Amino acid sequence: VVRRRLLQRYEHQPFISCLAGFYSCRWKRYQRRRTEPGKCCCKTRECVFFPLLVGAFCFSLVFLYMWGEAKNDYNNFDWYNYGNLGFWFLWSLVLLIVAAILFTYITLLLVLAMCLLAEGQQLYLHWSHKIGTFLVLGFSITALFILSVLWGDQWKTVRLSFQITAPYLHIGAITIMVLLSWPVALHAIRADKKVVQVIIVGPYLAILLFLFLIPLGMYSPCIREMGTLGPKPALIGHRGAPMLAPENTEMSFQKTIEHGGDGLETDVTISYDGVPFLMHDSTLRRTTNIKEVYPNDTAQNAALFSWDALEELNAGTWFLKDKPFSCMGSLSRADQNQAMNQSIYKLSNFLRLADSQNKLVIFDLYRPPEKHPYRNSWINRTLEVILSESGIRPHLVLWLENDMRSFVQSVAPGFQQTMGSKAPVEDLLMDNIVKLNLAYTEMSSEDIRKYAEANITTNLYVVNEPWLFSLAWCSGAHSVTTNAVHTLKNLSQPLFLMTPQQYNIMWILTDLTSVLLISLIFAL
Repeated sequence: VVRRRLLQRYEHQPFISCLAGFYSCRWKRYQRRRTEPGKCCCKTRECVFFPLLVGAFCFSLVFLYMWGEAKNDYNNFDWYNYGNLGFWFLWSLVLLIVAAILFTYITLLLVLAMCLLAEGQQLYLHWSHKIGTFLVLGFSITALFILSVLWGDQWKTVRLSFQITAPYLHIGAITIMVLLSWPVALHAIRADKKVVQVIIVGPYLAILLFLFLIPLGMYSPCIREMGTLGPKPALIGHRGAPMLAPENTEMSFQKTIEHGGDGLETDVTISYDGVPFLMHDSTLRRTTNIKEVYPNDTAQNAALFSWDALEELNAGTWFLKDKPFSCMGSLSRADQNQAMNQSIYKLSNFLRLADSQNKLVIFDLYRPPEKHPYRNSWINRTLEVILSESGIRPHLVLWLENDMRSFVQSVAPGFQQTMGSKAPVEDLLMDNIVKLNLAYTEMSSEDIRKYAEANITTNLYVVNEPWLFSLAWCSGAHSVTTNAVHTLKNLSQPLFLMTPQQYNIMWILTDLTSVLLISLIFAL
């Protein structure tokens, strides 16, 4: 009898052994304890720590979702770090990988815990996992805090993303609640006091009811009646096609044209001798080989160089070396050779190219620094190039600069006056504004519709991700500025689009199915 009991004590239970082994490092049966009916599922210390495990899961999930939806702006994040660190690296991709690894780790621990509870086993998290939980919790909270302080607008992106992902997040949350119903029902039935049962089942049912009703407060412009979707937004290449070629170079704009872009966006700086050229950064370090040609002038403002000096620089080799976008595809040998031979592009040549291809142009015009010869005549010099040297048709120019706007309108009445911020419709019409150029975080279907009624169209920047472009499409945007013309051009309809009736059916079927499954689990 003693021998039989010993054998039973050490009998092999592969599933539970694996669960307890990975969660508690207790691989032997004698090391484990079953939960007695009416007793707590773990000791007091473990009861205190389990909410920390759940908290680590929640914070890591929030951070992973937030950073995953921030992909549209990874290039801005890397550019910000470049400005502070002085060298280019894809920190955004590293952060995404770390977030995914930490979330996967903490999710596995939580799944193991739920499985052990479902098997009636007491919980005991190994000390190494406890340290890991604290690390995940600390990292997620710290990362969320730092990003909120330095990059708070990203929460606006998260809120916008819910207009696309909310229906699928709702289904996912309901699915998780169905899976959790088994351990909840098991422990509720084993509880020997009504109070304990209420404590176990009450919060579960409250959360479930909240999830059932949350679609009532959901809004998405992509849930609309059939036939009410507007035309696809026009695509304006942001500094050309910077995922396919070095930004602000002739090759970059040619790539935008090849992939069917409707317009070209750029940044204009004026050289020391009065030649407007295309450059986004204030210095030449990131996008030229100035370290090799003028090693002592790497920190000097780009506008303080003469055009002859700028012509000596290569504006393409950095692109092949640094690979500014994580999603860049491989270039053909011909494209690599072409990229390596790019130089800084003059505004006049850029405008001639746009005019020859009948493409709209929009640009940020940077005022030269103090003591620059064109500090006070920068707009006049730019207008001279546009009107006299380039020969571009005025209606192709979306004039964005707000300084001296009245003067510009008198000299070039054919320009499409564009404003970079929201304003009352009356003020915009008074200034002859025909287009708004807004950050995508300011996207509002209601505002877009209001401006459209006054014949003021809206352009949103910078929109790279298909889900964000889909939302802009559903919101009624007339055009978007994008780094990914080659990708967005292939979208024939928004990624998420359904009628209110279809959404109601999906919502009701999800809730009814989950109620049926949960009822069966509690009944069994």
